[in-house]
Amino acid sequence: MPRVENINNKIGNFKKSITVPGDKSLSIRWVLFASLAKGKSIAKNLLMSEDVLAAIEVIKKLGIKVILKKNECIIFGKGVDGYKYKKNLKIDAKNSGTLGRLILGILINSTDSIQLVGDKSLSKRDFKRVTDPLSKFGAKFKLTNKNFLPLKIIGSSTLKPIKYYEKKGSAQCKSSIIFAGMKADGTTIIKAKKSRNHTELLCKHLKLPIIIKNKKNFDEIQINKVKKINTLNYNIPSDISSSAFFIVLTALSKNSELVIKNVNINPSRIGIITILKKMGVRIIFKNQKVYKGEKKADIKVVSAKNIKAINCPSELNSGAIDEFLVIFLVAAKAKGISYFKNIGELNQKESPRLKWAQKILTLLGVKTVTTTDSIKIYGNPNLSLDFNKKITIKNYLKDHRVFMTSVIAALTFGGKWSVHDKDSINTSFPNFLKIINKLKND
Repeated sequence: MPRVENINNKIGNFKKSITVPGDKSLSIRWVLFASLAKGKSIAKNLLMSEDVLAAIEVIKKLGIKVILKKNECIIFGKGVDGYKYKKNLKIDAKNSGTLGRLILGILINSTDSIQLVGDKSLSKRDFKRVTDPLSKFGAKFKLTNKNFLPLKIIGSSTLKPIKYYEKKGSAQCKSSIIFAGMKADGTTIIKAKKSRNHTELLCKHLKLPIIIKNKKNFDEIQINKVKKINTLNYNIPSDISSSAFFIVLTALSKNSELVIKNVNINPSRIGIITILKKMGVRIIFKNQKVYKGEKKADIKVVSAKNIKAINCPSELNSGAIDEFLVIFLVAAKAKGISYFKNIGELNQKESPRLKWAQKILTLLGVKTVTTTDSIKIYGNPNLSLDFNKKITIKNYLKDHRVFMTSVIAALTFGGKWSVHDKDSINTSFPNFLKIINKLKND
C-alpha cells in the first residue's frame, strides 16, 4: 500500500530559522570527483538521499572504498583510471538522471561491456541526448528503443576529442561530455546553452585543465585530458531546490517570516529567486560568502502581500527548471495572467511535470492554457479552497517535486488533501515533512 500524507488544515503563521539538507547536485558530483581523485576525500553535510546513496553504491561497485559516518562521508579514490571493471557489470542509477548521465562520461574508456539500469521513472527519460555526443568520442551504446534505459556501453581505450553544441541547456549532458573530455587525447570543445555550472566550478577549484569562456547566450568550455585529480574535502552548502518549497510556503502564508541558513546561491541556480522577486516576493540574501567557487548565503523571505503576474523571460528557465512546479503556485495567486514559455524540458524530468502542473492548478480551480512547452496561468489573488474540498494526488511516477508541491498547495490554499507515495521524497529531501511539522507546530 502506498504511504499517504493527509493534510486537512492550512498552516498558521510562523517566524523561524531552518536548515535544509546539502545540495543534491553538488553531493552527487562530489561523490564522482572524490572517486576519481587519488587519496582520501571527506564531505560534511552530504545529502543522504536515495539519489546520492545510489551514487555511492555505484562507485563501490566500481571498486572504490566508502565509509559513511553520521555527519560525514569518506571516499578513498584510486585515481582517474582507478575503477575496477568486473565482467557482466551492471550498475543501477535508481531514480537519478544526474548519476545515470554523468557516470556514462566517466565509464567511456572501459573496454568491457557495462549495463546501466534505472528505476521505472528513469527508464522513461531520454538518454540519447548523452549517448549521441559520447559516441563521437569512440564509445558504443545499445539503448532500449534507441533512447532509453537499460543501455549497454562499451568504451574505447583510444578516445578522440570532440566539438559539440549542447542546445538544450542540460547541465547533465554538458557534465557528461566534460567527464569524457577528461579521458580523451586532445582538447574537447563544448558550446553549451546556459545551465547550472557546478561541474565547471569543481574543475576550476581542482585546477584541472579547463578553460571557460562565458558568452551572452552560451558558454564555451575547453577540457583537456586529466592525469590526476587532487582529493576534495567539502562542506556542502544547502540545496536551493529544497529551499524553494519553504520560500514559496512563506510567501503564500500570512504574517510569516523565514530564514534558511547556508544555502547554495550559485547564479546558475537562482532563477526562482529572480522570478519571485519580479512577482513582488521580498527575498534577501544575508551573510554572503564564496566557498570553493560556489556562492552561498542565508535566505530571508517574508509573506507576500501583493503578488504580480509575470511574463517569464526564457533566459531564466535553465536556472529555475527544477523549481517551476512550486513557482506556478505563486502565479496561481498573482493578480493577472502569468506566462511561462520554452519549458518543454519540464516533461523530461521524473514525471511529465508540465502536465502535472496543469492537473494540480485545475484541481485548485485555476484556469490554465498549456501547450507542449508553455503554460498560461490565470491568477486569483483571493484563491482559497473550501474546507471540505477533497483532492487526491497519485500515480505521478513518484516524482518527489510533485509530492512536495502538492503539500505546499495544501498548506497554503486549504482543502482536504491526500497525497500518495510520501516515500518519493527520499529521492532528494528525506526530512522534508519533519521541517514542515516544525513550522506547523510553531
